[in-house]
Amino acid sequence: MVQSEAERHTFYAGKPQPASKSSNYFETVNPSNGEPLGKIYTSSSDSINSAVESARGAFPSWSATPPIERARILQRAVSLLRQRNDELAQIETLDTGKPFSETSTVDIVTGADVLEYFANLVASGGLNGESFRLRPSAMVYTSKEPLGVCAGIGAWNYPIQIALWKSAPCLAAGNCMVYKPSEFTPLHAQYLAEIYREAGLPDGVFNVIYGAGEVGAHLTAHPAIAKVSFTGQVATGKKVAGSAAGGMKYVTMELGGKSPLVILPGAAVDQAVDVAMMANFFSSGQVCTNGTRVFVPRAMKKDFERALLQKIPFVRAGDLSDMGTNFGPLNSKVHHQKVIEYIRRGIEEDKATLLCGGLDQPANLPTNLRQGYWVQPTVFTDCRDDMTIVKEEIFGPVMAILTYDVVDEAIQRANATELGLAAGVVGRDIDQCHLVISRLEAGITWVNTWGESPAEMAVGGWKQSGLGVENGRRGLEAWVRNKSTIIEMGGSAATVFSKL
Repeated sequence: MVQSEAERHTFYAGKPQPASKSSNYFETVNPSNGEPLGKIYTSSSDSINSAVESARGAFPSWSATPPIERARILQRAVSLLRQRNDELAQIETLDTGKPFSETSTVDIVTGADVLEYFANLVASGGLNGESFRLRPSAMVYTSKEPLGVCAGIGAWNYPIQIALWKSAPCLAAGNCMVYKPSEFTPLHAQYLAEIYREAGLPDGVFNVIYGAGEVGAHLTAHPAIAKVSFTGQVATGKKVAGSAAGGMKYVTMELGGKSPLVILPGAAVDQAVDVAMMANFFSSGQVCTNGTRVFVPRAMKKDFERALLQKIPFVRAGDLSDMGTNFGPLNSKVHHQKVIEYIRRGIEEDKATLLCGGLDQPANLPTNLRQGYWVQPTVFTDCRDDMTIVKEEIFGPVMAILTYDVVDEAIQRANATELGLAAGVVGRDIDQCHLVISRLEAGITWVNTWGESPAEMAVGGWKQSGLGVENGRRGLEAWVRNKSTIIEMGGSAATVFSKL
């Protein structure tokens, strides 16, 4: 378990690099009770440069290491992650405020799955190119070459999972990484770096820096960085992508969403409610793909709301170490204030009907948690498309119910947003479900379920929700560049010209 005196320092050359006593630092806080967890030293410009240079020094050897040998090292890291699942889950629970029932079964588990997937993929020829005969005297072959030193900038809602989503394909492809975790959830990064080192990853292949936006900006602009992979909000992502594009760097951007969930006529009400609750209240609503705009047939509205109110008590806040707790606080004080302000606007400005939840903390919250950043699962109904709570990403447990009369209308309204990260449908007629999904403008979609993103499935947003994909075979392609070669077997170009 993390102690209050825990410290984190820039990690490069295979070890933490202690900061000077005059270095700036910030504290990471337990969201469930507001108490400090540890001191994090902000990486200086010199430290960032040293981390990049450490990665540059490691790249020639690591990129030349055969894929099967890289895979063996990564597989050992997978084994260590799984052995230490509960320890790492406790750290994630303390740092993020997510219940242990979630972090112990999702965060490290799915991160390890992704690392295992990419290790297996490169070991089985996933980096092979192609070859073909161009003409009788010439052939073409292609190869997939690593990019170099890459930057990974993580988010605070799934810290270690996102770190693995970025580092797994990066390292498997033969690149080196300098990783910056969110300043709100930094504790996992050194644990991951130490696991990689223990598994046999050479010094300098995976490095960690700490800090807020200015540290990320320095890393992104560094001339030695070949690619930037960022997960976070749209506004910040645009700045990061703009900076990277100015240096002709490769980018992957996984940004925000305001995702629609369309309940089709004839859908089973209980199933529709279950999917809607998963799409809104899992991880206390702090998920980029949240299905916060729930479109319900007008004729089903009362039954849907009745079933929802019956099931809301199963969202249980409380002691995060209790396996019966499935709902935690928001991640930080500043984010709590933001979500509360959206709820207030929904009540006072949008004039939406508050079906449940609101501005107060969850009932029956233990006294020792009252200083935490808790909010109730909140549902607004009688919502309109022009309401602030319907248009803007809240990133909290706030559901908006919108009614519709015909399916074409629901599809049109669902697509009326600049964002396109995720979408889903619930219905009994599977043919109709497929037809609706095909018309929804989003990069990640689900039918009769919500939220699962397995390692084998490439995921990425449309519109303003991102660039590129993560995971799946296409996720590996995002970390390599193509080289095409023509071999003339009938003689050199000089010989050809001598015959003219």
